[in-house]
Amino acid sequence: MAKKKKIRFKESIGLDIGNHSIKMVHLKKLHHGYKLLNCEVRSTIPEGIEPILSDLSPDRFAPILSGMLKSMKLKPKKIKHIVSSIGGDNASIKQIKTIFLPDDELESALFFEAKKHLPISGAEMLLDYQVLSVEEKTNNMNILLASSTKSLLQEHSNILTSAGLTPGIVDLESLAVANSFMLNENVEDGVYVILNIGAFKTNMIIYGPKAKFFARDIGWGGYNFTKDIMKQKNISFEEAENYKLEHGLKKADATDGKSSLIGLDITEKSTAEHIAQEVKRSLRFYVKEASNSDFRKILLAGGSAKLIGLSEFLEEQLKLSTEVYNPFLDLDKSDKFSHEKDPQFALALGLAMRPE
Repeated sequence: MAKKKKIRFKESIGLDIGNHSIKMVHLKKLHHGYKLLNCEVRSTIPEGIEPILSDLSPDRFAPILSGMLKSMKLKPKKIKHIVSSIGGDNASIKQIKTIFLPDDELESALFFEAKKHLPISGAEMLLDYQVLSVEEKTNNMNILLASSTKSLLQEHSNILTSAGLTPGIVDLESLAVANSFMLNENVEDGVYVILNIGAFKTNMIIYGPKAKFFARDIGWGGYNFTKDIMKQKNISFEEAENYKLEHGLKKADATDGKSSLIGLDITEKSTAEHIAQEVKRSLRFYVKEASNSDFRKILLAGGSAKLIGLSEFLEEQLKLSTEVYNPFLDLDKSDKFSHEKDPQFALALGLAMRPE
């Protein structure tokens, strides 16, 4: 039988369907690197309305996604390469070490390992893995193990098909965020921490060219920052959202023009404090597990990455250089996107850049 020729796509679509908004990136593969053809973000929640996560229906995504495709002049049936993502409580990714096993034994062994991190029934489990390396001295295998559920993937696929799209590759959120960093920059040795701050949660990723991969979700996001302002200033959700966009974590002092960080009651931690505390715990765990503390910097991505005062607060709390991540840094861009730096596209860009 003739060997099947591998199809290589010249263009790709990265699609990040979040709880608060949809981000889409259209890339063209160049001989070296990528060119940004288009990108767009649209909210899936009416402006000024306080979202309740349990009440948000998946049905709201398809009309908005269809509108974005039309706006970006993309015909669903002509899209050959689309990569999207899933995440949340029913998805897990972890780097593990195991004794060397042949292929026919490895998958069944990894299935039991995955159940430790995602305790669901065997019939519902979806599993994928990649062998990163085999250690010469011990012959142990370093494996990146990803697991999810059939129902989560089916719900995600239904959203795409409702908008006329044919589902393609589906990645886990944390891995896609790491891809946008490792494929888009010349990364020096050391360990980097990426915080992708979404509406209701934050993806924390620890990555380094020679370091152990680590990912977890932290249960605070942009919505929680707004709730802090609502409590502190006793204002509506819409007013608090506008205040957050204008002032970030800082509150104006009318008497002398100075500003200070918004604080809650002394018995209650703010969202920024919760995130900092969880990052500290994860870094301590990582040092213990990976025997590596060569942390270089923290990169902030996601919709709340540019929140005024956040990077300074985290840098002070975590004693690590902290900056807002520019996912478009090394892309070839037309004049239309020459100033594009928005960190909320990090996930969608990582999906679009995913190797075939």
